[in-house]
Amino acid sequence: MTPPRLELISRPAEGRRRRPTPLLFVHGAFAGAWCWDEYFLPWFAGNGYDAHALSLRGHGASSGHERLDTHGIADYVADVAWAAGELEAPPLIVGHSMGGFVAQKYAEAHEVAGLVLMASVPPTGLIGPSLSLSFTRPDLFWHLAMVYWFGEPFSSAGKMREAVFSPDVPRHMTDRFMGCMNGESVRANMEMSWFARPDIGRLRELPLMVLGAEDDALIPPAYVKATAGILGVEAAVFGGLAHGMMLEPGWEAVAGHIHDWLAAGQF
Repeated sequence: MTPPRLELISRPAEGRRRRPTPLLFVHGAFAGAWCWDEYFLPWFAGNGYDAHALSLRGHGASSGHERLDTHGIADYVADVAWAAGELEAPPLIVGHSMGGFVAQKYAEAHEVAGLVLMASVPPTGLIGPSLSLSFTRPDLFWHLAMVYWFGEPFSSAGKMREAVFSPDVPRHMTDRFMGCMNGESVRANMEMSWFARPDIGRLRELPLMVLGAEDDALIPPAYVKATAGILGVEAAVFGGLAHGMMLEPGWEAVAGHIHDWLAAGQF
């Protein structure tokens, strides 16, 4: 099979580079590298970091859209390995939602400088948050089911905007963001739910931080805090933000929190 052609958006550090460690941002389900390039990549580059964002196969401008449902978590891990190999040094990986789960799996067998997990699928898998959503927001649960199992386009699902964004995001912006999104792999979803749980012992050895959003319907704060507890760190939960926390008004607080942690560490 032909190897995928992968999109890697890179923003070199502006001015004096703060740290030699590059940052590699990995998006969540339905998204692509574009979601980081809106705010985070230019912000971190402007603050002296080499910042890169990968579109996993079947996402963004990467190839593989026509075979999306055949892609598994191991394929996404291979994509991260390719991107990391393009960088000058082992990266610190910032993973959002599914991308956080992929980052955890990548760190099992690859050298990383550290991990930042944003609204990440927990190391215990997706089944817990999914069951929680079925009870707390059955409307969103069934819309997600339509997207995953029956192929309804993500951007056309009426409730998906509510699942990802807070009401504070202007409609013209959510329309643009939703228009950039695409489908997600049924196989990857199944593996996150049941089969591909990461090595928690390995993760506990790494510098890492766990972040979440107070109004996140998909990965609620309880699961963010559970992830932090499993990994032996404290969670930071940001008020007024929903799942798409890198695209919401208030994203600067999240970026600043990561920046402060990076500045205090030996990266």
